[in-house]
Amino acid sequence: MVRQPSINAQNRAPLSIERIIEAALQIVDGQGLSRLTMRRLGDALEVEAMAIYHHLPRGKEQLLDGLVAHVAAAPAAPTGAAGGSDWRGALRSWARDYRTRLLAHAGVLPLVVTRRNPTALTETVVSLREVLRRGAVPEDAAAAVAHTLLGYVIGHCALEVRGTGEDGADRVVDWDARFDAGLSLVLTGAA
Repeated sequence: MVRQPSINAQNRAPLSIERIIEAALQIVDGQGLSRLTMRRLGDALEVEAMAIYHHLPRGKEQLLDGLVAHVAAAPAAPTGAAGGSDWRGALRSWARDYRTRLLAHAGVLPLVVTRRNPTALTETVVSLREVLRRGAVPEDAAAAVAHTLLGYVIGHCALEVRGTGEDGADRVVDWDARFDAGLSLVLTGAA
């Protein structure tokens, strides 16, 4: 079946990797990862599914990698004055922002945890290490802290999305308080 261009087709942005990733993210955020198909994505973009392959030749594998890169590539850790004496505050702020980003796209979180996409995570660790370095944390410790902090935020989000009460508590978990308490432990032991 050949799709006839709609009147809206003249008004929409040209197909691009960024537009494809954004549309895929909307599907995952709204309907879940299992509902993401190339056909459904094509429908959302108002193009034939095959048109997507022009931008993503590896198909769904490349699409999933793109989703991970988009969601997991955290904003750089603050680089201004906060990197010196208040490096813990800068990292606390970064961790909270990153948690918010991951939870906003919780459907992609399983991919962040299981798919190999070293570029996004490596850039994040390098940024965190730079904040630690400016805070006079020795290089070996900075590498361990950056890795631990990233792992803590991703792991906490995975547990939070799952809704686990892994401590056996028969009460509602205050995820914000739990996150902040764990974050304090990670940052206090950092140096």
